[in-house]
Amino acid sequence: MASAGLNRARDKMVEAGVDAAAIEVFAHYYRLLEHGETGMMPESSIEPLEMGSLAEAEVSPDDAAAAIRATAVIKLNGGLGTSMGMDRAKSLLCVRSGLSFLDIIARQVLYLRQAHDATLPLIFMNSFRTSDDTMAALARYENLKADGLPLEFLQNKEPKLLVKDLSPVLWPKEPDLEWCPPGHGDIYTALVGSGLLAKLADAGYRHVFVSNSDNLGAVPDARVAGWFATSGAPFAIEAVRRTVSDKKGGHFARRRSDGRIVLRETAQTPKRDQEALADLSRHRYCSTNNLWFDIAAMQETMAARRGVLGLPLIRNVKTVDPSDPSTPEVIQIETAMGAAIEVFEGAVTIEVGRDRFVPVKTTNDLLLLRSDVYDLGKDFVMDQASAELPYVDLDGHYFKLIGEFDKRFPEGAPSLRNAASFRVGGDWTFGAGVKVVGDVDLKPGKTAQRVAPGTVLSDE
Repeated sequence: MASAGLNRARDKMVEAGVDAAAIEVFAHYYRLLEHGETGMMPESSIEPLEMGSLAEAEVSPDDAAAAIRATAVIKLNGGLGTSMGMDRAKSLLCVRSGLSFLDIIARQVLYLRQAHDATLPLIFMNSFRTSDDTMAALARYENLKADGLPLEFLQNKEPKLLVKDLSPVLWPKEPDLEWCPPGHGDIYTALVGSGLLAKLADAGYRHVFVSNSDNLGAVPDARVAGWFATSGAPFAIEAVRRTVSDKKGGHFARRRSDGRIVLRETAQTPKRDQEALADLSRHRYCSTNNLWFDIAAMQETMAARRGVLGLPLIRNVKTVDPSDPSTPEVIQIETAMGAAIEVFEGAVTIEVGRDRFVPVKTTNDLLLLRSDVYDLGKDFVMDQASAELPYVDLDGHYFKLIGEFDKRFPEGAPSLRNAASFRVGGDWTFGAGVKVVGDVDLKPGKTAQRVAPGTVLSDE
């Protein structure tokens, strides 16, 4: 029998028009939460994972061409960039030459369609907060929409639950804050509920490539498509070697109990295992969130599981208003789409180059992307121009929010092509043509400081 809290949450979702399948998935995780499920994955339950690399894979040109013609592309585009002070789709941020993430993604796909004589549908999974802005920005690309398929489908939404009693929170002064997305693991529920998965199958597509819209390295590459198609795997994720900057993030492992590949997120790691989580020599690979799946296999699995894929629960505790820590604590029930790798028998991972993983989570990442460390090619791929990516660490007090960040680089990013690391402490503003060479560490001053145009900053 459903609890009072679950009944109230169900009623709230029905009233808001949430898809019935999404409500059942939410109810599944609510019951797990109610029974004390934490989704934790202790170190004792897993072992390190080894894998092959794309560089060593043999893919014929014919296999690559056939695979990309049978592939549809989905970009996860539900994020608002709130951590950078944004209140609209993060993909609207300017990257360079007046082009946003959305512009570059659209032009990458249009280029590949011509290069491979492929339909290559591009579809965005938007949230209720990003849909309008995204569709308005894409309106300029009249030929982007593939015949018979939508340009977007919507991520589901669910109620935030009060920590004290798991009842849906009420916040009348800003009702939108009563809701949250269910994490990107919702993609599978949304694909089925929207009818899009069936449409792709009916149109003859065999594979789907999914990636984040803030990762411009996630190009629907024909060689990777060919590798996946010939692997025979129902599901695959591209992985990269973890670096120091990935220490606090999730990683791949193999579950001891059944040998399945799993993706352990930070929120699923007990405190006592945090040291093992950060051990780059033990757990060597993390997810790019670039994944591939076979459409028929996904349909069969979703049908067999009655629409509940059963991804591991992520119990995310926040405040109702993320910008106000004094507001009540709530639980957001989330799942990660990469966790589906443990659901599919025969699922695989493959190591790819770091060029396929260029995520922008902070203004540190954005500065790199806007700098001359990357060249924007005629294929609209961000090509890494320096042998190694420099480490960037900007003072969060002055550079974390995009408005403050832009004010301090009014003439654009400095040259970082010859930089090893660039640390900025305090309030600095940079003129045009500044170059960073080697290891540079700018210290805070008593007042705001300025780097004059044309300055060469070096470790000498």
